[in-house]
Amino acid sequence: MIRFEHVSKRYANGGDALKDISFTLEAGEIAFVTGHSGAGKSTLLKLIAGIEKPSRGQALVNGQNLARLSRRRLPYYRRGIGIIFQDHKLLPELSVADNVALPLVVAGHHGPEVGRRVRAALDKVGLLGKERSTPQALSGGEQQRVGIARALVARPPLLLADEPTGNLDPELSREVMRLFRDFNQVGVAVLIASHDHALIEEMDARTLTLHAGSLVSDV
Repeated sequence: MIRFEHVSKRYANGGDALKDISFTLEAGEIAFVTGHSGAGKSTLLKLIAGIEKPSRGQALVNGQNLARLSRRRLPYYRRGIGIIFQDHKLLPELSVADNVALPLVVAGHHGPEVGRRVRAALDKVGLLGKERSTPQALSGGEQQRVGIARALVARPPLLLADEPTGNLDPELSREVMRLFRDFNQVGVAVLIASHDHALIEEMDARTLTLHAGSLVSDV
């Protein structure tokens, strides 16, 4: 699923965001990436998502070499990945249903199948009945669940989440993590960047720890 071999990322200002990172995430596995602010968690996810490219080393996702991924192929590559952001990135002018449907529309799906899959995704996150609401009418926790539904509506084999509980209270955070665990149990690989150590311990999952861009622990 994901294989990093001695991957580094250096930005134009000369700063090393990641240094000599090697790890493998198997299909259907769940794991956390943790570390202090600026440790490289978001950069790691951006590499996997194709938002950034590695400076050195080999990064493979679903058999594709990320360093060789062309701009033309990038949209097709991303169809195999669901991405959840801390700030949701919902479009305020669209309804909940239309926000969730976006990955399907971009992929060329249309007709009744889109509606069925959107309702199924919202049902999984407990928001069936909110299809016509706007994002502004929802609570922070509900907005995050809309983001999760959008990431999963296209049924990707890999889910990336960047600090998905950073703005949520402890109970809502546990609820979101239970959703991730549920999706993982039906075969979705999940990689979550988080600094919430108490929540990570509760999940009892593999944890990759970054420090100053280096992978210092994988347990």
